[in-house]
Amino acid sequence: MTLAPVQPQWLGRLSYRWAWRLQHLRRQAVIEGRAPEAFWLLTHDPVITTGRRPVADLPTHLEVVRTERGGLATYHGPGQLIGYLILDVGRRNTKVKGTICAVEAGIIRWLETRGVLASRRPGYPGIWVGRDKICAVGMHFRRGVSMHGFALNLTVDLRGFDSIVPCGITDGGVTSLAAICGEAPEPRHVADEVGRCLVDTPGLLG
Repeated sequence: MTLAPVQPQWLGRLSYRWAWRLQHLRRQAVIEGRAPEAFWLLTHDPVITTGRRPVADLPTHLEVVRTERGGLATYHGPGQLIGYLILDVGRRNTKVKGTICAVEAGIIRWLETRGVLASRRPGYPGIWVGRDKICAVGMHFRRGVSMHGFALNLTVDLRGFDSIVPCGITDGGVTSLAAICGEAPEPRHVADEVGRCLVDTPGLLG
């Protein structure tokens, strides 16, 4: 069955827990055939999130949310463009790995338009500039439908990562578009551009 292309939607700034709840509700509705897929772009209040694996020595000065996604601890905050994808990859005849690779490819293409040469790093999910991660990617799949997605560092305050080992990285760091280029747009100003790059990525949303 051919599914309609998924168009990105800007949701603004939301708390992590509220956006997480919205994802769960929408995914269940997609599984049950009551709602279409979704591609949400937004930004979060400051928060630390973790994946399924346990993480020690988490900070106490920030909210911490344990989730079902892959990966370890990361930081979300203003100036970071978040993309959540609720996609029926089963009906789209795509695979989990292929979906994640397509998300990475779309972000890499957008960074190229900003003059930044980014790439994948073997053995590590996400998008990298040299040894530093500029975009985290982590998803969760249930009955063939995804949730979670990516977190692209634009103008986010990188000090938010100081109290954790971001994504378990011990031989690299975290960077942002602003740190690389000296300046960067705010998430709401480039949400459409980034969303379009992902929509146009083969094997993802089209």
